[in-house]
Amino acid sequence: MTDQFSFAGKRVTVFGLGVSGGGVGTVEFLARQGAADIRVTDAKHAHELAESVAKIEHLPGVRLFLGEHRKADFTEVDMVIKNPRIPWTNEYIQMAREANVPVEMDSSIFFALCDKPIIGVTGTKGKTTTASAIAHLLRVAGKRVLEVGIGETPVLSLVEKISECDVVVFELSSWRLSALASVRKSPHIAVFTNFYPDHLNYYSSMEEYFTDKANIVRFQNADNVFVYNAESPELVREAGRVLSRKIFFARDDCEGDGVFVREGDLVCREGKTDSVFATLADIRVPGKHNVGNMMSAIAAARAFGVGFESIAKGLLSFSGVPHRLEFVVEKKNALWYNDSAATIPDAAIAGIRSFETSLVLLAGGSDKNLDFDELGKTIAEAWNVKGVVLFSGDATEKLIAAIRAHGGESKILGTVSSMNEAITLATSHIEPKDIVLLSPGAASFGLFQNEFDRGNQFREMVGGL
Repeated sequence: MTDQFSFAGKRVTVFGLGVSGGGVGTVEFLARQGAADIRVTDAKHAHELAESVAKIEHLPGVRLFLGEHRKADFTEVDMVIKNPRIPWTNEYIQMAREANVPVEMDSSIFFALCDKPIIGVTGTKGKTTTASAIAHLLRVAGKRVLEVGIGETPVLSLVEKISECDVVVFELSSWRLSALASVRKSPHIAVFTNFYPDHLNYYSSMEEYFTDKANIVRFQNADNVFVYNAESPELVREAGRVLSRKIFFARDDCEGDGVFVREGDLVCREGKTDSVFATLADIRVPGKHNVGNMMSAIAAARAFGVGFESIAKGLLSFSGVPHRLEFVVEKKNALWYNDSAATIPDAAIAGIRSFETSLVLLAGGSDKNLDFDELGKTIAEAWNVKGVVLFSGDATEKLIAAIRAHGGESKILGTVSSMNEAITLATSHIEPKDIVLLSPGAASFGLFQNEFDRGNQFREMVGGL
């Protein structure tokens, strides 16, 4: 462990405890590493963070400063570890930097401490499905895989398990990627699924958003691999800049090494050799957009040395992940699907287009400063959308205006303020063999803790019908 990331006897501030477990995992990691003074600060009060507080208040060295932030906790410590959602422009982060106190995140610390190959996955959408598929393909091939950043398991709680694995598969948001600049590290194999507008309530521009995303390849060398979506102009441009070996994925053939579709077959080109190893029918994950996710996973697995026979076997046994076009149950003569992870309009559009059966859509919620015109147009004009139930929120106001602008007023079934109301209203409009699709196209905050809470409530309430 380098001196910079040796925490024994150190004073460390954890900036943002939160309620989802990441801050708790960081505090527990620091306690195990022997940090002498662990200061936990959060703008929320103790009663709002009661569940998280109960898990850490007994740990040695922990001091809680909740409901406030003190300057000394950022200027008189050895390091600040910030919550991924706190922007680098935050005034307390600036205080720390002016006092020459290093500011890190769980991702930069993990990368600095990891001595095993890392396959990193980013993209506006498809990260979790792709990362999970890569991990699955590797396991089928007999590799010991450590999944990091996939789901809600705290990143730093997994550091001690690095020695037990052959390879790490790390799902990386733009926030976590932003921290890699401090350690000047990128994954050994970087996978970039796609790039769409998102998080414009956090970033001032798409360029700023892409800059953080591009850290996934910025520090690669010629021995590393970049798997990129050749249908994305931004990613094609980035591929032209990097030093690493490039592997594209696309529905159509492109120049260079890559994975693509030819007459229904999945083809992998390596040098001058084209290998057909599976067909589109072998992909069991629903949704046309998941073809790209699976091709990127195949490319990453091949880059790590997995054979075609093993990849073909893995494709047949991978059926997807929770909250992403997840089939829940057949009830009330309808099929219920949980696509709660669709938190941007493009993802909801992809969800709608994944079905060729009439459906009732559950959509809307909170806005991330995104454009909802195309989603409104899709809802208004798609033959298979018979109606939409909308969760209240500022994104919903924009979506309603867009639906009306494209002549879809009659499809608006109503606005609700809870999952129970949404399911009740949807149930009153379904007919035999309809689909009820939770694919919000918007953020969850306000009515739900996060998109996982939203999906879990949907799953549980539908199961109780």
